[in-house]
Amino acid sequence: MHELGIMTGVMESVETAARDAGADRVLKVSLDVGVMTEAIEDALQFAFEALAENNPYFEGATLEVTMIQPKSICTQCGHEFSHDRFHMLCPECGSPFLQLLEGKELQISSIEVDMPDEDEPDNSDKE
Repeated sequence: MHELGIMTGVMESVETAARDAGADRVLKVSLDVGVMTEAIEDALQFAFEALAENNPYFEGATLEVTMIQPKSICTQCGHEFSHDRFHMLCPECGSPFLQLLEGKELQISSIEVDMPDEDEPDNSDKE
């Protein structure tokens, strides 16, 4: 299950970015995942929930996954088209010579975090 490895890396990146921004905790992570990565959405959700369970910084956080369908351009005739993982012939000329334009993405599209209240007093310099 490579989804566990993917989600481990995603959550490490998210936590680093959120902590660097001064956030108290992560509320929501949104991912764009290309179908051609062969990552399974349910397995990503399961991995996220399993990893979040052991990390108080992600307590109550949710994961939103947007699956990106493959889109290619034919290098023979220039036709651009959407397709699935298995049917990769140009519908115009039948050529198998394609350049994948979309569908291999794996990116964090957004992170929602809980920031500390600005009007809370900073007790770090009190003796």
